[in-house]
Amino acid sequence: MDLVDRWVALAGPHARRIGTELDARYGEEHRRYHTRAHLTAVLDLVDELADHAADPDAVRLAAWFHDAVYDPQRADNEDRSARLARRMLADTDLPEATVDEVARLIVLTETHAPDADDRNGQVLCDADLAVLGSDPDAYAAYAAAVREEYAFVPDEFFKAGRAEVLTGLLELPALFHTPQARARYEEKARANLRTELLLLNAG
Repeated sequence: MDLVDRWVALAGPHARRIGTELDARYGEEHRRYHTRAHLTAVLDLVDELADHAADPDAVRLAAWFHDAVYDPQRADNEDRSARLARRMLADTDLPEATVDEVARLIVLTETHAPDADDRNGQVLCDADLAVLGSDPDAYAAYAAAVREEYAFVPDEFFKAGRAEVLTGLLELPALFHTPQARARYEEKARANLRTELLLLNAG
C-alpha cells in the first residue's frame, strides 16, 4: 500500500487530496531524513503501539502531519505543522475535539516530553524517536542525513548545536514512555547518543 492509499484507508476517500499533498510534502527535495521513509517508519510503529493509545486514529493523523512543514532554517516547524493540520482537517468531518488533539500531539513532538497520563502523546513521541534505538549502521545513516539537512550550518556551529541536543536527550529520565518501546529502544538509544556525542567531541 503506497502512502496515499494508506492515508485514504485512515481518513476516507473524500480526503484523498489531503493525502496527496502530504505525500508531496514528505517528498520535498531538501529533505534527507524527514522523508516519506521516516513517515512510514513512524506510522508503522504507531500501529504497533496502538493498543497503548487512548485514540489511535488521532495519533495516526498526528503522525501524518508531524513533519508536514519542515524547514531546517526555522525553529517553528511543529507549530506550523499543527496550523496546517487544523486548516486541512477543517475540510473533513472530523470532530473539533479530534482536530484539537491532533494539533496538540504535533506540537508535543517539539519536546518529546508527554505527561505520565498522556497515552496518545507517549505513542507518537516513541514512534518519532525510535530511530535513536536503531542498530549502529542505521543510526549512523540517520545522523548523516540530519547533517545533510543542515548543510548550510558550518561544522563548528553544527557540532555545538548537535551536542547540545544529544546532551539534552541523555539528561531526560526516559527517552521512551510506552513499555514496549522502552524495552526495545531505551538502552540502544542511549548507547547511540553517547557514541555520537563522543565522536562530535573528538572531532
